[in-house]
Amino acid sequence: MYGRNPRSTAQIGGHPLHPMLIPFPIVSFVGAFVADLMFLWTGEGGWATAANWLLGIGLGTAVLAAITGLTDYMGDDRIRRLGAALQHMIANVAVVVIEIINLVLRLSGDEGFIGSLGVWLSGAATLILLYSGWLGGELVYRHRVGVQETRDDFSGYDDGHPEAGGHIARGPAREER
Repeated sequence: MYGRNPRSTAQIGGHPLHPMLIPFPIVSFVGAFVADLMFLWTGEGGWATAANWLLGIGLGTAVLAAITGLTDYMGDDRIRRLGAALQHMIANVAVVVIEIINLVLRLSGDEGFIGSLGVWLSGAATLILLYSGWLGGELVYRHRVGVQETRDDFSGYDDGHPEAGGHIARGPAREER
């Protein structure tokens, strides 16, 4: 089904799971950073509470995204041979470790922690997520990890691969009528 492309092994019905799950921890961790900034700007305690919840939700969903990402990484040795894949994984592990420390220190301290170290941890995690997202894009768009090469009758898309009988280079599989 995937031809020459490295394949995603964590999938349902041919749809890779990792890309479906990663938006949840990303938006949660970036949201925690924004909530920290809002807390510092307004002094309103609700923002600190929101940041704590977002960190918890982000960590929970990061576990799910990590399981599917690790399954893909271990499932195809072509992925393991890509330096960007290992860097992507290390960056994401670093984010999770930073956010675990961030949440534990917040829960054991007071709201003053946000202004001293919390916002910096959230900011660092956000910057690392930008780097990790860049690497994830490299894996999909440059190395075509999990990208289907063969004709897909459901989407009507054909990338022109000879195995699929394709003749159109990365264009619509069916002619428009």
